[in-house]
Amino acid sequence: MYKYFICKSLSKKTTIQDIAQALNTTVSTVSRALSGHPGISDAMKKNVRRVAKELNYSQNKIASSLRSGRTHIIGVIVPDAQLSFFASVIHGIEKVMNKNGYTVLLYQSGESYAHEVKGVKTLLQSRVDGIIASASFETEDYTHFQDAIDQGTPLVFFDRVTDKVNVPSVFIDDHKGGFMATEHLIQQGYKRIAYIAARQNVGIFKKRLNGHYEALRQYGLPVSEELVVFGDVSIESGRRCIKQLLALPKPPDAIVAVEDFTALGAIQELKARNINIPEEVGVIGFANEAFSAYITPSLSTIDQQTIAMGEEAAKILLEWRQKTSGTKAMKKVILDPVLIARQSSMRNVS
Repeated sequence: MYKYFICKSLSKKTTIQDIAQALNTTVSTVSRALSGHPGISDAMKKNVRRVAKELNYSQNKIASSLRSGRTHIIGVIVPDAQLSFFASVIHGIEKVMNKNGYTVLLYQSGESYAHEVKGVKTLLQSRVDGIIASASFETEDYTHFQDAIDQGTPLVFFDRVTDKVNVPSVFIDDHKGGFMATEHLIQQGYKRIAYIAARQNVGIFKKRLNGHYEALRQYGLPVSEELVVFGDVSIESGRRCIKQLLALPKPPDAIVAVEDFTALGAIQELKARNINIPEEVGVIGFANEAFSAYITPSLSTIDQQTIAMGEEAAKILLEWRQKTSGTKAMKKVILDPVLIARQSSMRNVS
């Protein structure tokens, strides 16, 4: 009878009633087994999943979410998924979420505050079970994120975090990363080290610059305002800032760039002027973008442990959802930056 039932069921859409009939059990038992109810034995859950697969059963996600109050969809907001940094973080998030039965819905702000606001509204309208976000460069007002919290939607920030909303977060120690980048150049024998900075309203960029200052002071090198120029995260900005630095009466012998794309622009301009890297000028970036190992010379950089960052953010969100009572601690995970020394800064290789 069981084999006959399977063949017959292939001609129509399978329902949970069909699964219940095949297993000689109740519809409520099948429904609870499919939703992972703790009151159903592991053996029954396994049998239900097996028969559901054999009968090509497709669960009605909308009806299921209406019953449970959950969609099993997590929203992720990033400035630009094409950057390998954010793509790698998303990979870490998806790895954990997929393992726990969640689907990831991605929204890109394009570094626009207005688009970010729209993204939060869109995800809330989609009834996501939580949001993991990294704010845009333009974001200074976090009211839209507070709206999500007020509606009971769990929120976790990563990388570009803020104290303006009280939520869990995951980020690297950017101050330490800035210190490590500058310290590396000092240890390679560079004495006049410039810094290409970015918007100081973005916390991570401010912390990296402060780390740079601390390394100079700790190693007894002068902190010179003329050796700090402000641009943005782009190749063109790197080229423009290098032109400004090379026009100084006493140009720098090394460059710390706030991000790898800026560092790439710096390298391009130095090469266009036939300045040898790293013999005459050393360069180090930040983020360990995918291209950094493959340009010539290969780019030294600070790795931000992106996969781990995504995994930790996902784990925190799941913990937040599962805690139904008591005080929810605002967990903050701080990851250690990792120095990746390559050709662009390795003047002393002995």
